[in-house]
Amino acid sequence: MIMRKCLLTLFAGVAICSPVYAAATNVVLVHGATMDASGWRRVYDILTAKGLSVSAVQLPHTSLADDIAATRLIIQQQVGPTVLVGHSYGGAVITEAGREDKVRAMVYVAALQPDAGENLTELSQRFPMKIDMEMLDERRFVPSPGSYRETIAADLPKEVTDFMSASSKPMALEPYQTRFKHAAWHDKPSFAIVSTEDKVIPPALMRWMYKRAGSVTTDITSSHMVYMSHPDETADVILKAAASVD
Repeated sequence: MIMRKCLLTLFAGVAICSPVYAAATNVVLVHGATMDASGWRRVYDILTAKGLSVSAVQLPHTSLADDIAATRLIIQQQVGPTVLVGHSYGGAVITEAGREDKVRAMVYVAALQPDAGENLTELSQRFPMKIDMEMLDERRFVPSPGSYRETIAADLPKEVTDFMSASSKPMALEPYQTRFKHAAWHDKPSFAIVSTEDKVIPPALMRWMYKRAGSVTTDITSSHMVYMSHPDETADVILKAAASVD
């Protein structure tokens, strides 16, 4: 909701109005590794129907720095307070990009949530991730087609996961080896979704990260692709984050 504050000028009958934001009015959605932004469509529809302005980042997946820069570029286009949302690897991206002043809250959707000084490889070794990778060359990979649905999205229709696998976006290994310089969740409120049937990021790892960060956590019985299989519940968490912003 946007309220307007009007100041009467010295000239009679003239008022200048500026917006005063009672809650976050913008949402920026960030997808995970080997995905693209199209999977957010149902969440996008729900949030825009509630009157929020929603943008979805298309990560280049060429390096961690490039993915953070692509996200910051979209954040900088927002007018007013913004909720930044990341799924899976996208959670790592928003952990750095969330330092932008316009970001007032962050939502981690079955997401990685590193701290400064960590890299994702080390973080995942606490509770090993179980995704099967198919290397395309010495530095890029996609999920293995043979185990795609079972591992990543067992609660989505097979025709959907077949296409997701066939259109997997090559992901560089470099982001998993790069140490993070900052963690915005130290300074900004965070919300998080634990997908309890997740076979990519173990729920135990999610709970450990989210407890460390003090995130407000919601459990959803879902595969890793919770925002696609449970868009209403995912949108509800994002809306709570938006409503929490002063």
